[in-house]
Amino acid sequence: MKKRLAALAAISLTLGACASESSEATEKAQVKEPLTVTYDGGIKIIDGEALTVAHTVALDGFNRVNPAGNDTGVFVSTAEGFRVLDAAAGKMTDIAYPGAKPGHVVRHGDRTILFTDGTGEVNSFDPAALTDGKPEGRKYTAATPHHGVAVELPDGTLIVTLGTAEARTGAIALDKDGTEIARNEQCPGVHGEAVAQGEVVALGCEDGVLLFTGGAFAKVKSGLAYSRIGNQAGSDASPVVLGDYKVEPDAELERPTRFSLIDTVTRSLRVVPMPSGVSYSFRSLGRGPKGEALILGTDGKLHVTDPATGKLTSSWPVVGAWTEPLDWQQPRPALFVRGSDAYVTEPATKKVHQVDLGTGKVTGSVTLDVIPNEISGTVS
Repeated sequence: MKKRLAALAAISLTLGACASESSEATEKAQVKEPLTVTYDGGIKIIDGEALTVAHTVALDGFNRVNPAGNDTGVFVSTAEGFRVLDAAAGKMTDIAYPGAKPGHVVRHGDRTILFTDGTGEVNSFDPAALTDGKPEGRKYTAATPHHGVAVELPDGTLIVTLGTAEARTGAIALDKDGTEIARNEQCPGVHGEAVAQGEVVALGCEDGVLLFTGGAFAKVKSGLAYSRIGNQAGSDASPVVLGDYKVEPDAELERPTRFSLIDTVTRSLRVVPMPSGVSYSFRSLGRGPKGEALILGTDGKLHVTDPATGKLTSSWPVVGAWTEPLDWQQPRPALFVRGSDAYVTEPATKKVHQVDLGTGKVTGSVTLDVIPNEISGTVS
């Protein structure tokens, strides 16, 4: 009897040790601070702490990546719709929002908002719920499908663009119950969004910017018949929105040499030149932890501007000089900012570089076996 009890105790200890080792192995398998980099044929998942490739996820087609809003997930825009990649575990989940032409993914406050261009469907939900499966969330469908975007504010106000497949004209605001409370159709070519300090939403137009503030829309005009601001970057540390600035309506590809700073308090727009001979692309804009305006230039430097004054404060070398390709889906250096670090892809060398935004120093690099295209990561 004593021998049997001893044997059972030994088995119990062994099983307990196995369970403990298994748990530790699972914990170790979790990627720390995941970064995701797309390439032709899939997604590379990089451990952000070790700056090493942790996983490769095969996925055909041109795919785009955006933070899901929690510390494990990334939304992947695929041919079939939005899918959730568990970047910490290195695998695709079964959480999906099907629909043709999945477009913008917006994170603001405790909400993540998806806009599916092909259907006009908007899905807004708390990203923390993604760990339990597909959240119920809030749904809205635009009157007409278009390449649009939506933002939900903490009070439940939902701002949604207006448009059709042929033209985009402005935006509406709905209260938490879905009742329209404001409308503006004076924003031709509306595209992109950013939220500034004070919960002010900025939408880009072809002749300035449309702001939603204090429960109403307000137009900030550029003074030109055409001056497209299609990509913006906001910060809750600054009332100023960073935007691109293009003035050639008939260009096959305009390589912009100026950018815009939109003060949402004074409702004014400042146009700032890049250093001589330097342009940038739509994957070049970002904001630092103090609200700094960041632009990755074609000279390979990360340029830092004080958004309040428009003055260039630093230019940090990161990658080699580059030229923006004609096809927007083709690789070019891309910028992703998380906390006090910036991550920059370098397709020419198949590298991803980490930059300390406090010092401007490249603190690490990782070499891939593929050509990197877009970059994103987890942001909670």
